[in-house]
Amino acid sequence: MRYAEFRERTSFSYEELLGIAWGTLVEDPPREFIRLPTPPMLMFDRIIDVRHEGARGRIVAEQDLRVGDWFFQCHFAGDPVQPGCLGVDAVWQLLGFYCGLRGGQGSGRALGCKEIEFYGQIRPHNIRVRYEVEVRRYSDLKESGTAVAIGSARVLVDEEPIYSIHDAKVGLFVGIAYPDYPRHSANSVGGVMAR
Repeated sequence: MRYAEFRERTSFSYEELLGIAWGTLVEDPPREFIRLPTPPMLMFDRIIDVRHEGARGRIVAEQDLRVGDWFFQCHFAGDPVQPGCLGVDAVWQLLGFYCGLRGGQGSGRALGCKEIEFYGQIRPHNIRVRYEVEVRRYSDLKESGTAVAIGSARVLVDEEPIYSIHDAKVGLFVGIAYPDYPRHSANSVGGVMAR
């Protein structure tokens, strides 16, 4: 698909999300086009709704659960549960993707969140997780090559709310990608990022 078409889409299949992860979906991407994590860190199977109006928006995704999912195999033996941090990461992934849909460029980085509350759990025989993210602010800071999205989310399992995440924040940053991994190069070492 062309970049202009990508920017107008309101839903994405699993195959299309994999295309974003591997950099193959868009034929004419901008120089520093966004990427999603590849499986197993990609935390949703489809995006079912994207909307935006001005600086605000919404993005909703679903994750199908399988008894053999990797996190159930190790977290914990005798007490399998999807780690809550993976649900938070799914929200960060969605905010980064939203930045890319709005025209932001660069590599996505989670920048934090104000409050997380867990009041339920995700088990191997649940069917589906739904991530509903209300974006309260999107900013494209062209001078610095940064885009930022801030949003709050509800995480539901089989239609029952089990987490709330307030003011999750993600930024896209130009010039920090590390495409020559595992070689040692300019971006092969982390640390505090310039502000």
